[in-house]
Amino acid sequence: LSSLKKFDEIKKANQAAAKKLVEDQLSSSSEDDDEDAEVKQGKILDKTFTIYTSQTDGDASELERTRQYMNEAFQSGAMTCLICIASVKRNQAVWSCCGCFCIFHLVCIQKWAKDSLFLVSSPLTDDDFGKKDYPWPCPKCRFEYKRSETPSRYYCYCGKVENPAVDPWLVPHSCGQICEREFKPSCGHKCLLLCHPGPCPPCPKMVTTTCHCKKAKPVPRRCSAKAWSCRLPCGRTLLCGQHACENSCHAGDCQPCPRVSKQRCICGRQTAERLCASPQWQCDQVCGKCLPCGNHTCEQVCHAGPCGDCPRSGKRSCPCGKTKFTLPCTEDVPTCGDSCDKILECGIHKCSQRCHRGPCEICRQEVEKQCRCGKHTKRMPCHKPYLCETKCTKIRDCQKHQCRRKCCSGNCPPCDQVCGRTLGCRNHKCPSVCHRGSCNPCPETVDVKCNCGKTVIKVPCGRERTIRPPKCKQLCSRPPTCHHSTQEKHYCHFGRCPPCRQPCQKTLTCGHLCPVSCHDEALVKQTGFHPSAGPWEQPSEPAFIQTALPCPPCEVPIPVECLGQHEVSPLPCHSANPYSCKRFCGRLLDCQNHTCMKECHRVTKLNSSADGKKAGPECSQCEEECTKPRPSGCPHRCVLPCHPGDCPSCLQMLKIKCHCKLSVLYIECLKLTCADLKEKEFLISCKNQCPKELPCGHRCKEICHSGSCPLNCSQKVKLRCLCKRLKKEVQCSKIQEGQVSLECDALCKEMKQKAYEIKEAEAKAALEEEKRRQQAELEAFENRLKGRRKNKRRKDEVEVEQSSWQKYKNLIMLPVFGVAVVMV
Repeated sequence: LSSLKKFDEIKKANQAAAKKLVEDQLSSSSEDDDEDAEVKQGKILDKTFTIYTSQTDGDASELERTRQYMNEAFQSGAMTCLICIASVKRNQAVWSCCGCFCIFHLVCIQKWAKDSLFLVSSPLTDDDFGKKDYPWPCPKCRFEYKRSETPSRYYCYCGKVENPAVDPWLVPHSCGQICEREFKPSCGHKCLLLCHPGPCPPCPKMVTTTCHCKKAKPVPRRCSAKAWSCRLPCGRTLLCGQHACENSCHAGDCQPCPRVSKQRCICGRQTAERLCASPQWQCDQVCGKCLPCGNHTCEQVCHAGPCGDCPRSGKRSCPCGKTKFTLPCTEDVPTCGDSCDKILECGIHKCSQRCHRGPCEICRQEVEKQCRCGKHTKRMPCHKPYLCETKCTKIRDCQKHQCRRKCCSGNCPPCDQVCGRTLGCRNHKCPSVCHRGSCNPCPETVDVKCNCGKTVIKVPCGRERTIRPPKCKQLCSRPPTCHHSTQEKHYCHFGRCPPCRQPCQKTLTCGHLCPVSCHDEALVKQTGFHPSAGPWEQPSEPAFIQTALPCPPCEVPIPVECLGQHEVSPLPCHSANPYSCKRFCGRLLDCQNHTCMKECHRVTKLNSSADGKKAGPECSQCEEECTKPRPSGCPHRCVLPCHPGDCPSCLQMLKIKCHCKLSVLYIECLKLTCADLKEKEFLISCKNQCPKELPCGHRCKEICHSGSCPLNCSQKVKLRCLCKRLKKEVQCSKIQEGQVSLECDALCKEMKQKAYEIKEAEAKAALEEEKRRQQAELEAFENRLKGRRKNKRRKDEVEVEQSSWQKYKNLIMLPVFGVAVVMV
């Protein structure tokens, strides 16, 4: 039993795990999360570039490259190294070209630079090696870098931070600081974006600048669009010097004058209509002016200025140049008769003919010539080249093919065959001339499309097999596979469509529509159990089939009244029957005072006109005492059982104290409860004088009463003046109210003044006595102080008196000092 129980638990756990796995595979929550992340990323980029676009006067053409690089940086696997055709990851060291801003692995670009420098410097001789710093090119744009510019360290895009930390909240390979690279072309400002890939956007700084023609007032504009036109005519004088530029305000020099005018040629013989932009022109006539010799005319075509001297005047040489003659310009120079001796075209031999006019003949002298490769010799005319039929067997610089050129001199030309090796993309072959080393990256790009083909991204050739298709924002156009006419809107995708989540809306037997999600294509686990053939057979995984499930019971709320008609509650349609609300019945019993305390139950009405709140035969009977409220002041209970109507009058006696709490009275309960306030005041009073004491200290004169005593005391009391000499009898209530007062007369004031004078005289006498006493103390102190000063002065004189040695030491020491000097 324990093993079977354990088996069932494991079976249930496996079923739950399989169900969860299927739900995870079919749910598109991950795709939705990716789509939400991409939508948020796109919104962030759009917001960033919208702000930047508003700062550049709405011109977003120069921002497209930066936007493209930012998109590729955010998309995982979008950045590809063209050298190794692999994705560039966040934690890998990279290098970016400053020409095309393409990103490569740092290791790949270092190997590329090393190989490029080796291929360039390998054909050099030992004498030429190291004398020239040969550059290496970028694999994509062929921008050339010096040998010293070969990257050796990993920096961020802006070049501030070495080995930037990987931060998921920053662009990959970015330091997160402000870029601060200078704009190109340089304007004196720096980039304001955070460290980013690709080129910097246009400069958004505000500068004050004027238009191209300098006519308009300076206005503030963005630095990237500071060159502007006021659209007014330019007005600058054109090169023709006659007309002004009619074009609107423009940058640079004005265009040539488009007008036509009559202009003379340089020699001034002909006039023609020509463009003002080319005022100087030559006609086809020969000058023909007579030269200074008077025998010849100028043979130059239309020219300005003087014709010059006759070219046949002065000393002239013979054709070979050895002899000079001075002859008139009308005579030709004769030949000298000597040998010509001009170097022939071969550059070795001289012309052996006599001095002659015209070019020399070709060299016909036979010489022994060596072929170009130096392997054969032959006698033949000097002007003919000698090439043997021997083919060169040297390997060309590609290190693959032989030269095969006839009579090669050893300096074999570069290989002219096509490389033809398969590139890293595995799709194309190298179209370059045969070369050493690795081939250049494939320059082709491949379109990767979504399922519908409307969204396309371009990736380097060779990456189309590993990169994921783009997320398409177009809606899926496939027809629905359930009973609905249209499917739920979702984006284009590969594979089958997600399960339909629309409400079923089928009509149930009760007439309502099914509100649950569509269940025409639900995955259900097969229930068939196939026992294993033996202990070695592995248990098969649970199979799920796609089938239509029946609609669940109707859950539409139907208002149903409980059995006791206390409430109306909404119940599901499939279980809408009368029910007990579990409350007390609450119907009024025959006693008209209590209600039925049974649980909610069905009540049979006696007739159609009966009240719905009255108890029926199924309700309980009242068995309690009368609990109706008694009249105010009656503490007794009703002697009857619970009954309808009013209770009878109470005839019992009440024992109660009077108002002053000194006497006990016996009164009928009915009289006390039925009496009004005055009667109750009279009944409770003991008819004796009130024993309470008033605030003034006298006893109250009223008969026993309720509440506080009156304050108008009529007792007679004595009233005195302030000096207590006069007195008078008055009523106590008047003194309390302050209506009566007794003032002192003139005699009282006179007695008070005498007392004040006597007191003041005593104070003056006491003050004089105090002054005499202080003066006596001061004199005694001064007498004692004088005696102390005399004693101190005597002590000082004794101490200052000198001894006998101090008086006579000079007289003794001088003779002794003199004797000592004489002895020395």
